Amino acid sequence: MAKVKKIKRNITKGRVYIQSSFNNTIVSLTDMNGAVVAWSSAGNCGFKGARKNTPYAAQLAAKKVEKQALDMGMTMTEIYVNGPGQGKDAAVRIFQSSIIRVVGIRDHTPHPHNGCKLKKRR
Repeated sequence: MAKVKKIKRNITKGRVYIQSSFNNTIVSLTDMNGAVVAWSSAGNCGFKGARKNTPYAAQLAAKKVEKQALDMGMTMTEIYVNGPGQGKDAAVRIFQSSIIRVVGIRDHTPHPHNGCKLKKRR
């Protein structure tokens, strides 16, 4: 079986998508075209069950992605946050404290305006 040579990418600008649900936090790193270059999640870092939705688990997932971004030579990033989970603030703090310059942070969490229509009264 032939070994596959890993291609070293050189990406200077990119986007970080943090999707934080009640059960897990997923951090994805993309280039400016939207192609996923690196990703990690709380479950990928070894957490199971209720510990996956903690801020600490999101921190470790973000650190893993940040290290991969630094290896690729990333200098600037935009952060897009989505979801109601606890881990999104902790993951954003990791990128703000790193060498990578954060250009902007956007929150795309959907908010209900009026909610679902109630059932008719019996």
